Amino acid sequence: MRLLASLLSLCVALLLPGKLQASSLEIDIHTISKDGVGESIGTIVASDSTNGLVIAPSLNNLSEGEHGFHLHAGTSCQAALNDEKVSIPGLAAKGHWDPENTNTHSGPFGDGHRGDLSRLVVNADGTTTTEVVAPRLSTADLRGRALIVHAGGDTYSDNPPLGGGGERIACGIAG
Repeated sequence: MRLLASLLSLCVALLLPGKLQASSLEIDIHTISKDGVGESIGTIVASDSTNGLVIAPSLNNLSEGEHGFHLHAGTSCQAALNDEKVSIPGLAAKGHWDPENTNTHSGPFGDGHRGDLSRLVVNADGTTTTEVVAPRLSTADLRGRALIVHAGGDTYSDNPPLGGGGERIACGIAG
């Protein structure tokens, strides 16, 4: 009977377009500062689908408006020193993940680096729960890498540099 139930669940999952849950990850997101990693502001659940990676945020205590959101190449959310020896929040997360070395910031649907994710839009109450899709990513791409939330929005272009998201304000490492 258990085998039959398992097979039925698999068949239903295969028939739901865009929702095949081959794998999913829950990532804890924390505030970051020059002093390091701070308090939790919620979680992000990332799931594979036939349309790419579905990212479901459940975050709070953010400022209202758009926030840049990126997959970074590094494995740490800690602050690090820049070239001027100034401590920068989340700098240990390194740059946006760019396995093809495109050196181009063109958004989640463009041909640039694959670390570009759709902007997070935060409500007046400081929360965001709107799912976004990253068509060129899977959960396997996230594992061990940092997800960064930026203070400002994202233009998905190289001008201003890296889309203009500004300061790194929150981070989580995908397990």
